Amino acid sequence: MTQDKILIVDNQQRVRRSLSRAVRNSGLIPFEAANAITAVELFDLHRPSAVLINIKLPDGSGLDVLRKIKQLQPEAVVIVITDKAMVDETAAAHSAGAFEVISKPFNLKQLQTLILKGLEARDLRREVRQLHRDQINSFSFEQIIGESPAIKETIALGRKVAARDVSFVLLQGESGTGKDLFAKAIHFSSSRAPKPFVAINCAAIPGNLLESELFGYEKGAFTDAKSLKEGLFEQAEGGTLFLNEISELEIGLQAKLLRVLEERTFRRVGGLRYLPLNVRVIAASNMNLRTESEAKRFRRDLYYRLSVIEINLPPLRSRESDVLLLAEHFIKALAKDRQPSPVKGISPEVEKVLLRYDWPGNVREFRNVIERALVLEEDEQITLKSIPGELLADSSPNASHLDGELLKASHYFSLPADGISLDSVEVLLIQQALERSGGNATQAADLLNVTRDRIRYHLKKNKLAGNGSTGGNNGV
Repeated sequence: MTQDKILIVDNQQRVRRSLSRAVRNSGLIPFEAANAITAVELFDLHRPSAVLINIKLPDGSGLDVLRKIKQLQPEAVVIVITDKAMVDETAAAHSAGAFEVISKPFNLKQLQTLILKGLEARDLRREVRQLHRDQINSFSFEQIIGESPAIKETIALGRKVAARDVSFVLLQGESGTGKDLFAKAIHFSSSRAPKPFVAINCAAIPGNLLESELFGYEKGAFTDAKSLKEGLFEQAEGGTLFLNEISELEIGLQAKLLRVLEERTFRRVGGLRYLPLNVRVIAASNMNLRTESEAKRFRRDLYYRLSVIEINLPPLRSRESDVLLLAEHFIKALAKDRQPSPVKGISPEVEKVLLRYDWPGNVREFRNVIERALVLEEDEQITLKSIPGELLADSSPNASHLDGELLKASHYFSLPADGISLDSVEVLLIQQALERSGGNATQAADLLNVTRDRIRYHLKKNKLAGNGSTGGNNGV
């Protein structure tokens, strides 16, 4: 492990030597400078993690050196030494970025502790910055998998919301469509990303506790309020508050929430002082809030306040071309946690099952199916034996419809004696359907009783040619 370096700046050699011995005992590598010019030169050459500097130097002020050091390396831990405690000098040093100001005489043991404390604070700041970078990478829009028109349009709208710092956003969609992921993507793609992202599931907390969770409470506001507690609105200051399952809020609390959002101020429970509110509020529901408001189960005025921008997340069944992309993504992502894993892909039979199933649990259900298969599968491809039985049953076409289709197909197709690739037959049929429809993907999909996304997926997968016509101005 690399040792931290420390620069000691003082015009007295005796003081420098004494300080050097003390910091060396703490595991630091000392460098010494007797004046301001040498101090800046040594700092620029060695880039030490910490600096001990006397505020009075023979060729200038230690404060000027402090400012230059902070320009060269803002996270350097600088401790300023003064001959006696001077309020103005102390304030100026802190304003310039000093970690601490100490006056002579001082205890060397306490100084060692102070230096190590400063380095620990620096390391903590680095970890926080790295965590923030990891969050941005993990929750960006690039992490939302999909090429279908439905999801691409939704992502485009989410990017606009993030870029323009919209104060109120409503995410609606079935359970499992990724509303929490979208909320995080909006936050971490916006100017509010450095500030907190605070989430609460309104359905998971009893109504009598939810108000104090949101707004906090003052000491003595009720029997168990032993001390002041900040609410989630305060914790999210400058950032984003994500209210998941907001349809579960009690009507009375909905009225209080509306007032807070309208006035942009709030009071803690039991408090008298109004506090300013600077947060983006993203609400989410798997129920249609317009319908709920019309049925008087949700306040209509709150719905209108929240739905400045309303984003409806598409169910997986309307994103057929994304199914195999998601399968590939989850196999790679989940297999990392199960090394060594033999699974590299899915069999053609499983592909068809995944494409036919309606996915009532959407992406969440899909991920669970792939995760289950990775646990059970022993081959390089996920096979039918690793797929839940309900998928195999629900993905089967209607029996009478299947019989009619088979009867019709039997007049045109017969299996060659030496066999044939099922994929090649599928490609050939798609080519014929496109030729018959003049390259119109929508009409080709109707001929084959599949979605247009299915046609687009196979065009891309097999590099087939099409004229891009859809009966309008849109491409395939």
